[in-house]
Amino acid sequence: MADRLSQLQDAIDQMATQFFSALRYIGTHHDAVPVGNEAKVTDDTAVIDDKTTFDAAKGELARDLIVKSKQIEFLITSLPGIGVSEDEQQERLKNLETELKEAEEKRCRAVRDREEAAEKLDAVIRRLRRF
Repeated sequence: MADRLSQLQDAIDQMATQFFSALRYIGTHHDAVPVGNEAKVTDDTAVIDDKTTFDAAKGELARDLIVKSKQIEFLITSLPGIGVSEDEQQERLKNLETELKEAEEKRCRAVRDREEAAEKLDAVIRRLRRF
């Protein structure tokens, strides 16, 4: 699974694609309505949907954008550091650094213990071979 920042970037990219797709759909499937006493403009390449289909599609596009915006909002609020002061973040980093040093010391002790145990086992095996 990707980290939160990558997920946020992906969601923003997806939303930009959704915006483009929605605008393209509306631009190519709407029925041109004349403004004032101007003549109605027609586009031979447009595929004009009936009002019910067009309205339903607009509603679905809007819902998709709302869902994506809520996903983005959730990802933003779940980022580490949101709602935490800089001092609190620095304190957290110091604590994590201390924990890391302790874990490294513990790992080094375990490696030494393993090497000592291996040496003892090797000595026992050598003694048993003499018999």
